[in-house]
Amino acid sequence: MLTGWRYRVVGAGGVVALVAAAVLVANHPVSQSVFTTYVPVFNRLEPEVVSGGALALAILLSIGVIGGSLLPLYKPRPQRILDTVFLTHKRLLVGGFALATLGYYNWTYRIPRATLTMAVALLFVVLPLWFVWIRHGTGREDGRTLIVGDDIEQIRRIAPDVDASVIGYLCPTVVSSVPKDDPAEAVAVADGGGTVGDWQGIERVGSDADQRDRIETINRLGGLSRLEDVIVDCNIDTVVLAFSEADRAEFFGALEVLHEHGVNAKVHRSYADSVLISEGGAGDLVNVDIEPWDPLDHVWKRAFDVLFAVSTLTVLVPMIAVISAAIKLEDGGSVLYRQERTAVFGESFPVYKFRSMIENVEDETGAKISEEDAGDVDPRVTRVGRFLRQTHLDEIPQLWSILAGDMSVVGPRPERPELDTRIQREGIDWSKRWFVKPGLTGLAQINDVTGHEPGKKLRYDLDYVRRQSFWFDMQIVLRQIWKVLSDLVRYGSDE
Repeated sequence: MLTGWRYRVVGAGGVVALVAAAVLVANHPVSQSVFTTYVPVFNRLEPEVVSGGALALAILLSIGVIGGSLLPLYKPRPQRILDTVFLTHKRLLVGGFALATLGYYNWTYRIPRATLTMAVALLFVVLPLWFVWIRHGTGREDGRTLIVGDDIEQIRRIAPDVDASVIGYLCPTVVSSVPKDDPAEAVAVADGGGTVGDWQGIERVGSDADQRDRIETINRLGGLSRLEDVIVDCNIDTVVLAFSEADRAEFFGALEVLHEHGVNAKVHRSYADSVLISEGGAGDLVNVDIEPWDPLDHVWKRAFDVLFAVSTLTVLVPMIAVISAAIKLEDGGSVLYRQERTAVFGESFPVYKFRSMIENVEDETGAKISEEDAGDVDPRVTRVGRFLRQTHLDEIPQLWSILAGDMSVVGPRPERPELDTRIQREGIDWSKRWFVKPGLTGLAQINDVTGHEPGKKLRYDLDYVRRQSFWFDMQIVLRQIWKVLSDLVRYGSDE
C-alpha cells in the first residue's frame, strides 16, 4: 500500500485522470448514439455532444465535484476491499447527484444528462478498482507501522506479532532510572510518561537479535510528544498502541492524533480492555474503532443537530421563561447550573441545566449519582427541580451545547469526570464511551437505564456505537419525544 503524501498524490491524480477520461468517453458521438438508442429510459433522449469551452467546463466541473466528494478516500487508511468499494460508490453517488442538482438550478453548469449518466456509470466501475489497487495491490495492508506506548515490556511482547514493516517505536525518555534504595532521587520523565524502571539498552540495534527481542532491532524515534511529527515525516499509516494504562492525557491523546491524520490504530488483544475494538478481527492485533461514522453521516448528523436545537429552542422560548421564573421564585437562587462533563477522547466541556437542586449543595455532598436514578427520593432536589427532572425539562439548556458542537442530539450521555473516574475504578470499561460525541439522549435513556447501573448503561452505549447511523438516531429521537410526552401526561395525572 502507498503511504502518506505519495498515496494522496497518486489517489487524487488518478481520480482527476479517470474522471476526465470518463467524461470524454461519455461525450463521444458513438457513445452518445449507442446510449440514447439502446438503453431503456434514456433512449428517448437526443444525442448531445459538447465541444470547446463547454466540454472543458464539463470536465473541470466533474473533476471538482466528484473529486471533492471522494475526499475521505484520499487518507492512506487501510480498509477491507468491500469497505473501499462501498465507500467509493457512496461518495460517487453524492458527487453525481450534486452535479445533476447544480445543472438543474443553473443551466450554465449543466452537463448533458446522457453524458453525466454514462460518466458516473463508468466511474462506478473504474474508481473502486483504482482505490482497491492503490490500497491493496501495491504492498502490505498495514504499510509502515509505528509502535507507540509507555510500557516497554508490552512493546517487547507486541513487537514480534506485528506482521508489517515496523519503522520504529516511541516511548517516554528516561533521564535516569529510579534508585531502588532512594526513590527521592527519581528524575522526571519526559513526554508525560511514568517511570517504568531501568530501560538501559533499549535503543541498541543488532542484526543477530532473537525474534523474541525484536524491540532490540527497532530504532527508538523519540518520546510520545513526537507522535505527530513522526506520522507526517515517516508516512505512517498504522500505529500499534502499547500503553500500560488508558489514561486521558496520553492514550486518548494519541488516539485523537491518529484520528486527525487518518492513521489506522491497533492494539494487542491482551490489552484491548480499555478501547472499542472492531468486531470480527482476526489475529493478535485488532483494529481500534476510532471513527465508526462515515464523514457524510457526520454531515447529516450535524445538520440535524443544528436544526433540532434551533427549532426546539425557538418553540420552547415561552416555557423557558416560565421555568426560569419558577426557579427564581422558589428560593431566589440562580436559574442555571454549570457542570463539567466528559466529551470525545476524555476531554471535558461545560454543560448547563436548569438548577434542580438546592444552591451549591454539592459543595457539601460532592459529586454523586442522584438517588432518583435508582427510584428513591433525593433530598437535595427542590420542588420545582423534581418536576423538571421527572419531565426532563431541566435538560433544555443543553441544546446550547449541541449548537456549540460539544454534544449531539443522540449519543452516550456525558458524565462528570470525577464520576467517570469512580466508575472506571470499579472495573467497568467506561472509557469506551469516549469514542463518539456525547448526546442529549441515547439508547440507554430510552430504555430507562441510568448512571446508577453503569455496567448495563455501558452495554447500551456500546451497542449504539456499533449500530449508529442517521436513521437509527431518528428512531431514538422519536422514542425519546414519545417518552417525554408520556412522562408529562403521567405527572399531570399523578398530581
